Amino acid sequence: MQSTDQPSSPAPTILIRGGRVIDPASGRDESADVALKDGRIAEIGPKLSTGPADHVIDAEGLLVTPGLLDPHVHFREPGQEHKEDLRTGSLAAVAGGFTSVCCMPNTAPALDTPEMIRLILSRAAEKSECRVFPVGCGTISRKGEALAELGLMAEAGAIAFSDDGDAVESADMMRRVLLASREAGRVFMQHCQEPSLTQGSSMHAGSVSTRLGLTGWPRVAEELTLERDIRLTAALAGGPCAYHAQHLSSAGSVELIRSARARGLPVTGEASPHHLVITHEAVAGEDGQAYDTNAKMNPPLREQSDVDALRQGIADGIITILGTDHAPHAPDEKAASFAAAPFGIIGLESALPLYAEALVATGAIDWPRLIALLTIEPARLCGLDARGIGSLAAGGTADVALIDPTIEWTLTESELKGKSRNTPFLGRRLTGRVVTTIMGGRVRHEIAR
Repeated sequence: MQSTDQPSSPAPTILIRGGRVIDPASGRDESADVALKDGRIAEIGPKLSTGPADHVIDAEGLLVTPGLLDPHVHFREPGQEHKEDLRTGSLAAVAGGFTSVCCMPNTAPALDTPEMIRLILSRAAEKSECRVFPVGCGTISRKGEALAELGLMAEAGAIAFSDDGDAVESADMMRRVLLASREAGRVFMQHCQEPSLTQGSSMHAGSVSTRLGLTGWPRVAEELTLERDIRLTAALAGGPCAYHAQHLSSAGSVELIRSARARGLPVTGEASPHHLVITHEAVAGEDGQAYDTNAKMNPPLREQSDVDALRQGIADGIITILGTDHAPHAPDEKAASFAAAPFGIIGLESALPLYAEALVATGAIDWPRLIALLTIEPARLCGLDARGIGSLAAGGTADVALIDPTIEWTLTESELKGKSRNTPFLGRRLTGRVVTTIMGGRVRHEIAR
């Protein structure tokens, strides 16, 4: 584990008083105080003594939860630090309540060797405000041609494997990657995209792409890869590999995962904020002809029926992971034509209120379940629960988020802590916000209440 929680000076003693403590890992949901000492959770209980606390936080009206965990971010270091780096990405993370993130390996060079895994851990320990856990490549340089050193990367600290940004195209190579992932004891995270069906595509294949004259991206491109992989993992000699489908966008994908889980396969799915709150109409903007590149993402925004299916999949417990797919790009890159602009959207600062809007405000789930999807569920997926990540427990690591579920605010550029601004949610009125983020017993982000 990286050492950002182990500075030379001791962490202060903090007492968080009178909040609604929600810890899905233990089933705790009650009004209580939380005492933090020496970077650990010292005690949880009603009306704890302030004692010699260095800092007392009044948490009345707030949710007190484990620090949030995002299993899917792109911090662009090394190679594309003009978009984001480990320092600025971590500032965006803690501003959104995330004390831990899993960074994807599609950097330049890619994270495909144990040396690259150690490099990320070393750099993150030096300058990150949150915990950064690297995800290693499944294949060398993410080209899908040769198996990477999965076992050695796992030993070096890789907590999962993925060729994110591209799917592993060859079925035989995918089978080998799954076998190696299982042997290394890690989950494989797949970017589900059949490339022959998406060449030249820039948005969902539907009425908006037809109106705007853009090449459409069909749902089946996602579903085919997912269905193939489910079959492959089910057929592995010696038992299946833990398999995770990233950033789902299609109603059909939800049903594929529903079927796989009903058969007892270790298959999980992930939903991102943008796929839960907006549709392909966002590409056209308010005037219907905008070609808004901030709404260009991979997989693309789809239709309301897909949004509804994703929400229902979460409500039913079929989709158990939420991940932002935080993907920063420089302004000049997003200023290109729609077809030429890169895919991607930033999401760390706005994730929590968007999830709450899509899932809690609609009655799909309640706050304890939302917190589970953002803490213990991704921690278990990546094997981080064994390190105390994703839960509140006496003696455990003091990673805590304080959430005001009722505060209203507007997402503006001044709110963004990262380097990039590529989001269609600027100017959107949001409800709910992390007001304090504590990592390793130290306040890493705080806003005035």
